[in-house]
Amino acid sequence: MPKKNRIKIFKRFFLILVILGGLLTHFFIPRLISEIRNPIVGLIKRNHNVNSKLTTEDTPEIKRKTISVTSFDGIKLSARFTYSNAEIAKGTIILLHGIRSNKDHFNDLSNFLSQNGYNAVAMDLRAHGESEGQFCSFGVNEKKDVQKLIDHLYETEKLNHLGIWGQSLGGAISLQAMGIDERLEFGIVESAFSDFKIIVNDYFDLHAGFSFAPFTNYLVNRTGSIAEFDPNDAKPIKYCEYIKQPILMVHGTDDNRIDIKYGRDNFSKIPSADKEFMAIDAANHGNVWKVGGTAYFDKVLLFLDRQTAVDNSLIKLTK
Repeated sequence: MPKKNRIKIFKRFFLILVILGGLLTHFFIPRLISEIRNPIVGLIKRNHNVNSKLTTEDTPEIKRKTISVTSFDGIKLSARFTYSNAEIAKGTIILLHGIRSNKDHFNDLSNFLSQNGYNAVAMDLRAHGESEGQFCSFGVNEKKDVQKLIDHLYETEKLNHLGIWGQSLGGAISLQAMGIDERLEFGIVESAFSDFKIIVNDYFDLHAGFSFAPFTNYLVNRTGSIAEFDPNDAKPIKYCEYIKQPILMVHGTDDNRIDIKYGRDNFSKIPSADKEFMAIDAANHGNVWKVGGTAYFDKVLLFLDRQTAVDNSLIKLTK
């Protein structure tokens, strides 16, 4: 084959690759970020959370029910309510999972909370588990979903002493929800990012070995356009400035998915007079519970009991 023809073939092949790459970048790669229901995305990306579950027994005394609420935009959201084993519940904790997980992740934690006097409400985030929806918006819509759940707990369940406990994505949503709704009286936040755009750039670097902020920002803006949310609002650190409630923030020192520095950045912006940052030595993004062990959950219970002590003393006085 003459050299001139070979050059033509190479140029055409290169042009086809450029066009395909552009199409993938514009239409498909952004869906890897936020589309949860896409079956192809589901095969490529899985949530490998290796957090050990608590060793608890699901006894007949632990009662549960499924509740459903409708989001501000008409999406049906599913949650599992686990009742406190105590005669009078100390409080109610909303539990938010990480990306591509679901409320079942919190079955044993719900048992643990029940056995220690707390109601637990484990929620399937939109597009996860039994909740409807196609896309994750990294807190932009989800914080409003949490508000709808709070409305339900206030109006239908007649509960008014609420806290929140979120992991990873759930932690980022918890910060945003606490920043806009003071009905959340306290919070536990594990391994949360501070800025959606920054963490996408970090994830690209983690998986591809390099990063280029203009490129990842383009992907973030595209996923926002596809999923119809403003990625500039997916910024938990912005909402931290409005958190005055007691909060316990937790992060693993060896977290290579969401660096502990982002947890510290979030913490530094919180004006609450009752806040604590807990670094779990040698823990990564998915094993804070396992590495922290019994000592960690003892610490959590001390925090929870401190927040609910005044409220429950008032309950006893009014009986």
